[in-house]
Amino acid sequence: MKRLSPRRLLVVVLTALGLVCAGLSAGAGRAAAASTFPNVVVPAPVSETADGTTFTLPANATLSSDDANTGGYLAGVLRASTGYVLPLTVGATSPGTIALSLTGAPATVGAEGYQLTVSTSGVLIQAQQAAGLFHGVQTLLQLLPGAVMSPGVQPGPWTVPGGTILDYPRFGYRGAMLDIARHFFSVAQVERYIDELALYKVNYLHLHLSDDQGWRIAVNSWPNLATYGGSTEVGGGAGGYWTQADYSAVVAYAASRYLTVVPEIDMPGHTNAALASYAQLNCSGTAPALYTGTNVGFSSLCVSLPLTYTFVDQVLGEIAALTPGPYLHIGGDEASSTPASDYSTFIGKAEQIVAAHGKSVMGWHDITNAGTPPAGAQAQFWGTTTSAPTVAAAAANGTKVVMSPANHAYLDMKYNRKTRLGQTWAGLVDVNTAYGWDPGNYLTGVTGSEVAGVEGPLWTETIVTSADIEYMAFPRLPALAELGWSPWSTHDQTAFDARLGAQGPRWKAMGVNYYHSTQITWPAGS
Repeated sequence: MKRLSPRRLLVVVLTALGLVCAGLSAGAGRAAAASTFPNVVVPAPVSETADGTTFTLPANATLSSDDANTGGYLAGVLRASTGYVLPLTVGATSPGTIALSLTGAPATVGAEGYQLTVSTSGVLIQAQQAAGLFHGVQTLLQLLPGAVMSPGVQPGPWTVPGGTILDYPRFGYRGAMLDIARHFFSVAQVERYIDELALYKVNYLHLHLSDDQGWRIAVNSWPNLATYGGSTEVGGGAGGYWTQADYSAVVAYAASRYLTVVPEIDMPGHTNAALASYAQLNCSGTAPALYTGTNVGFSSLCVSLPLTYTFVDQVLGEIAALTPGPYLHIGGDEASSTPASDYSTFIGKAEQIVAAHGKSVMGWHDITNAGTPPAGAQAQFWGTTTSAPTVAAAAANGTKVVMSPANHAYLDMKYNRKTRLGQTWAGLVDVNTAYGWDPGNYLTGVTGSEVAGVEGPLWTETIVTSADIEYMAFPRLPALAELGWSPWSTHDQTAFDARLGAQGPRWKAMGVNYYHSTQITWPAGS
């Protein structure tokens, strides 16, 4: 055998040592990888610490909860997909295999945050309030296999990675708006959307209840609004409206998923359905025909007419009485047929009426053109630029801003030119565009502390079915939800895209008609 020179022998030894070190390093890397949570949770949590263990839900698992509503929700999801009995005990002193507790959570989690701890023997979710437990449950469900969301029994196993997640929201307002005026949607359809919103820790549902094409809620003092003004929709369909009991049912259902309803009656523009229902609301005394098109800006309440303010007072009064949430949304956008001075007069009076009914006013950001809104108001920015001087001035004077820039947050914009639904006036909005902006640092002169949060509006000129709603909202709605919940330090497009892709199997199990964006790698079969 050929003998190696001392120099060559040294090289061989060092090379071998390098390979050994590399192997050790790779092993350490594998160990580290085993000690991280899977990249699946949307919105991204504040912090995650995995311990490399796992927990598998056994067939004899039990569930305890300090909150009956959240415990019942989780039990319902798990029983359906696992087939396990999963007995639920409310307020148990001895925790179940999965325990939901309103004690022991760190103070940092606040009203909506939670701490989730997974050990080899079970799961503990701790929060200070029931909403936090519910949000923690959503994270737990995302850590389980996607089939856990199936309405029918699946084979399992139902395994969760071990460790601890500490989580709480960046912004207090994380909303979604659904327009049921352009096309009418039933209580059941809206409740389905509420269930889907709740998966991503959305906590406000903004309902656009009136527009030129339809009036969708019964008002006892003005009954023709619903029976006549609600009798059509875009394209001339039959339309429809909710009774006050229907509206209350939606409010209650939303509350069971920890969403607060914000009702919107748009004014002084977008009011043709009301004007068509009552001739006396028109300056001319003549009612216009019902409208089924999609143009905007042509209608206006009669600002000089005293009856107008009786109308506004009675309508908002009835809706306020049915609405436990703090806000009444008065619209205020696209009132191009209302002279500027009249607009300012009207908005000022409408804001006073809202306050008289014990609510805080919310409106599209146009209301800041009428001067600084009253204390407690929120202005919803829907523009396509990053400059809005009247909004910045109002924010400096205490008005909170809800961010809904149309070129990022409008869920009715097309994904691309081939998208069969939606519009393009604000641009094309695929997932990365929806995710690629910072709500706390977007508008010039509006600082993070002046931003109330984020909302994804879905206008329905082209939206007719629940499948249409889902196609336009998913996968963009989770992107906006993450902007509202997660700390900006976690913002990473590549990581988000991977986590979003992991939602595909969940949506398939639920039967959600989502858009398979080409910007996302979706698991096979989802």
